[in-house]
Amino acid sequence: METKWFWSKIQDEFRGGKINLEKTQKLLEKLDIQCNAIHVKHIFKTSDYPVVLSLENHCSPSQQEVMADNLQTTFGESLLADTLDDFPDKLPSPEALKFKVLVKNKKIGTLKETRERKGLDKHEDSQDKDTEAKRAIGVTLFKKKKTRKLKIALALSDLVIYTKAEKFRNFQHSRLYQQFNENNSIGETQARKLSKLKVQEFIFHTRKFITRIYPRAIRADSSNFNPQEFWNIGCQMVALNFQTPGLPMDLQNGKFLDNGGSGYILKPQFLRDAKSNFNPNKVMRDSNPITLTIRLISGIQLPLNNASSNKADTSVIIEVFGVPNDQAKQQTRVIKKNAFSPRWNETFTFIIHVPELALIRFVVENQGLIAGNEFLGQYTIPLLCMNKGYRRVPLFSRMGESLEPASLFVYVWYVK
Repeated sequence: METKWFWSKIQDEFRGGKINLEKTQKLLEKLDIQCNAIHVKHIFKTSDYPVVLSLENHCSPSQQEVMADNLQTTFGESLLADTLDDFPDKLPSPEALKFKVLVKNKKIGTLKETRERKGLDKHEDSQDKDTEAKRAIGVTLFKKKKTRKLKIALALSDLVIYTKAEKFRNFQHSRLYQQFNENNSIGETQARKLSKLKVQEFIFHTRKFITRIYPRAIRADSSNFNPQEFWNIGCQMVALNFQTPGLPMDLQNGKFLDNGGSGYILKPQFLRDAKSNFNPNKVMRDSNPITLTIRLISGIQLPLNNASSNKADTSVIIEVFGVPNDQAKQQTRVIKKNAFSPRWNETFTFIIHVPELALIRFVVENQGLIAGNEFLGQYTIPLLCMNKGYRRVPLFSRMGESLEPASLFVYVWYVK
């Protein structure tokens, strides 16, 4: 896919984006996938846009051949096995890849080499094909033997088209040698360091190449980082541990409400334009800030946990997530002993310099003097998806489940 899109890593009911089947049964249940089968009809149930299967591949070459056969059998014509006619040497848009499944894995050689070899194979009988395939693998492995032994089956390699996994070395190497279909995965620690020291180079890199950020290995508890800092520099895929609820997952779910929950969001113009000098750590001279005003009027049947009672002491926090200069938080007063219909009628104002990247998060809490405040519900939404006027804000649990009919009643207005 083109580099100008944000991709959702995993969405409920296969809402497009990148699907990575983790080992946790909890996550498999969340995705509604049987452990032993994937049904094509379920993949595009919510969105027509492409799904990327990122393979955690530790299989032997012979087993990889079985994997390739299973992928072709399972997905059939939905599996992208060759470049599109209109996109032989550039990434297609999600629109051009509708109802397609792409395989992300390491690959032997280039796309051109694959097409040339497959073209020659068409004129050979099946026995010659097997001989040629084995010979191609042998040559590749022999060439790489001195530096690194590559154990990739040719059958699986041939299924990797626009999403070839390639190790990230540095930005200069990528500019000089990286091919258009090669994707990088960068650990959060390295990515955070690069975003501070070489932010302009990082943004330039994400304009040309699909870039994935993943949690560092020492997160043994499957905790998450804040994805906003990497969306700010244009990283297309920000991978999170979806089995762990909390703020990062709230931001993830909120951001991809945009564009109809399709799993793909067009990046802002300043993250796509090669002439742009956008730096998320600085205020742009030509920026057009938005003044956002939210009047929090009341709550409706606010959710109650087991430890709570109908006389909970409720308050609401309104947070802004985006570029560093836009980060803000304001809170209502506490309404004592009323969770059924608390009334605040308070007005809050925020100045937001980069509204295209801003997310607004509403958090409802029950005030606790001893054990601390208790989370009751939240809702996160992109700023530019908020409609003006009187609005009802639905609330979701920590696990992302609807708490209907619990909601907030607000008045929203913003001007440039």
